[in-house]
Amino acid sequence: MVEQSLRIFTIEGSSVRETALTGDQEAARSTAPAGANATPGLTPLAALQQVRLPEHGYLWIACARAQFEALQAQLQATLQALTGTQLLDLHVADLLNQQLPSRYDFTSQYDLLVFRRLEAGGKEAASVPAGQALAYLPARGGPPILRRIDTSPVGFVVLDRVLLTIHPTDFTVRDAYAARLLAAGGSMAPAASSISPDSRSAGARGVPSDPADMMLRIVNQMVDSYLDLRRDLTHQLDHWQIELLSPKARFNNWSALLRARLSLHHLDEICEDQRSAVQDWIESLKAWPEADTPLNQREHELLLVRSRDVLEHIERVVHHVRRLEQNAEATVQMHFNAQSHRTNEIMRTLTVLTAIFLPLNLIAGIFGMNFDFIPLLHQSNGFWLAMVAMGLTTVLLVVFFWRKRYLERSAR
Repeated sequence: MVEQSLRIFTIEGSSVRETALTGDQEAARSTAPAGANATPGLTPLAALQQVRLPEHGYLWIACARAQFEALQAQLQATLQALTGTQLLDLHVADLLNQQLPSRYDFTSQYDLLVFRRLEAGGKEAASVPAGQALAYLPARGGPPILRRIDTSPVGFVVLDRVLLTIHPTDFTVRDAYAARLLAAGGSMAPAASSISPDSRSAGARGVPSDPADMMLRIVNQMVDSYLDLRRDLTHQLDHWQIELLSPKARFNNWSALLRARLSLHHLDEICEDQRSAVQDWIESLKAWPEADTPLNQREHELLLVRSRDVLEHIERVVHHVRRLEQNAEATVQMHFNAQSHRTNEIMRTLTVLTAIFLPLNLIAGIFGMNFDFIPLLHQSNGFWLAMVAMGLTTVLLVVFFWRKRYLERSAR
């Protein structure tokens, strides 16, 4: 599917429609029902000018960060026409900031959630200035999977009947969820989609009932996308553990290991910010006014349940990242303990050899003293008697040290 910087969806009940934009005719043809004619595409500016709220439903406007910066004035005018409100300048700056951590904020008109993603890095890194490298993990050292993890932020603006998402250009979660949403809304032919639905996340099935519900489903899918990296990340660190603990290998890449540990610590901080943002959102949900109808009450409870589910998924990610960090730390400690154990074994062997040859040196020293009379010195068999005494002493000492387990090799 062709990457689109702006996509507009109209959700009304169980029906989902996407506005065709200029340059996206291929995407429009792929998402149209079989046998239907694709409508002529609109420019992004014209689409924002002509978009209207459905009679019973809401809009989802998904915009790339670069496009949001270019169409900022028109987007503000569109929000004013649709909802009677505009985004605050501080919130606009937050949505454009690629270094902003995960956070939650709100006004009387809308809620703002910034959520940093964890997935394989994409194309947006090429356009980031050198001074803005925090959107990605350290680019050198450590397992390759850590160098590819992109942590750029995704912004969600939740209004009563509009959901605005500001995301990186290569936001694959948006395209995957959009394909799933169109399929659930009956607006996509099963054979036409180039993105196969992922059935692992139950939170992404069906058509969301309101913008907040859709935001939670997208966030849930963003969190679950980390699970795709978990296997590769675990495999990389397991390889490092085997290399560190191998008795025949000499590990010298300590600078890379340090950077890998720093990267894991950075991941832990990102996950903590994610959890804090979702917890703030849940607290805000609890402060919403009492629902006036049973249906609204049920929708509010569903939002709370889904929010707690997202929080539980984030906590699983936090637990996994911390476990990897602890494993890396434990492996380093085990490596130094193993090195210390090997050194102790070498010193023990040298000490035993020294203890064996010390009596032999004593005997040789006695017979080497400059006295006129030394027993056995002038006898024909004196040399062989001395050698027998030294041999017996050696055998006795070896047997003694063997029984004391000083000469045993430790099992590897």
